[in-house]
Amino acid sequence: MPPTDASAGTGPAPAQPGPTGPRADVTGPRTSRFRGFTVEDDDPDSEDTLELRLPTEFVALPAGSTADLLDRIPSWGPVMTSVGAFRLAPVRIEQDLPLLQRWMNDPVVAEFWELAGPRHRTADHLRAQLGGGGRSVPCLGVLDGRPMSYWEIYRADLDPLARHYSARPHDTGIHVLLGDAADRGRGVGSALLRAVADLILDRRPACTRVVAEPALGNTPSVSAFLSAGFRFAAEIDLPGKRAALMIRDRSLRQLL
Repeated sequence: MPPTDASAGTGPAPAQPGPTGPRADVTGPRTSRFRGFTVEDDDPDSEDTLELRLPTEFVALPAGSTADLLDRIPSWGPVMTSVGAFRLAPVRIEQDLPLLQRWMNDPVVAEFWELAGPRHRTADHLRAQLGGGGRSVPCLGVLDGRPMSYWEIYRADLDPLARHYSARPHDTGIHVLLGDAADRGRGVGSALLRAVADLILDRRPACTRVVAEPALGNTPSVSAFLSAGFRFAAEIDLPGKRAALMIRDRSLRQLL
């Protein structure tokens, strides 16, 4: 499979370098303590513990409220891409869980997301994403009316990732998986990565960068981000992996 045909997920991936064949099409959260925005370890000495400088609108919310920290993703609407009409649809657990659980039990996806198993395991992951006060929004990617991918759009500046690079306010991160084998290995991932990065930059005026951190050894994933207009910024050490910090800059989006 050509490296540029790989789709890529940007959550923490395997501790060992990812494979170079078709299994490299999908990467995602590998380490449960470093999943999306969630910090699950209460130990103050843990390297995953992060003092987040939360924005005023988030701090002022009553308990249990949700901040609009990602500029109303449900209103972003569809965009045309080289592979069809695409939109992000925020996940509804009751309706979308059967599909997402099936995807998580696909061996290619399970290799990187580690959410294979009974339905409650996927449900717990989704509830953790939805329970973070708006710092992460899990979405289905819908291509020409067909749900075919899963995305987590999150505030990287409010995430544990922020302690591993020089984060800027409103940096936005992405995790992604392609659900069906028919969509892998033919350029769909790169096309949709570019489309989603452009959506973020278009719909979030305060965001100057979209970031991702695929495993450094996962050459197809890194190549997919490069094909989607991201640049390789640095090597960074994350829990469970050595990662390639990939950045899509607003200022360079017309050049890459």
